Amino acid sequence: MSNTDIDIDYIASLARLEIAPEEREKLSAELKNIVNYIAELSEVDVEGVEPTAHAIALSNVWREDEAVEPADRTLLFENAPALMNGDLFKVPQTLPGEGIN
Repeated sequence: MSNTDIDIDYIASLARLEIAPEEREKLSAELKNIVNYIAELSEVDVEGVEPTAHAIALSNVWREDEAVEPADRTLLFENAPALMNGDLFKVPQTLPGEGIN
């Protein structure tokens, strides 16, 4: 499948990209390599191979959802650097603008 013709201008228009003329030849060669590699992969015999979503077998790590007593608010707020209205954590402002004191 080395005879792949790729219309870089068409692909760029689909992706809404502006490609400099000096980049077109390079991108065309890279895309041809990708298409040829996919064609090469399609020739691999995968008969009897189970499809996988991950290389390592994973198991469910979720725990059962159990109702428990809520944590003591005074303990939660004990290490807070500052509080707002007595029941909200006050954190340093990270973005300029809407400053709340």
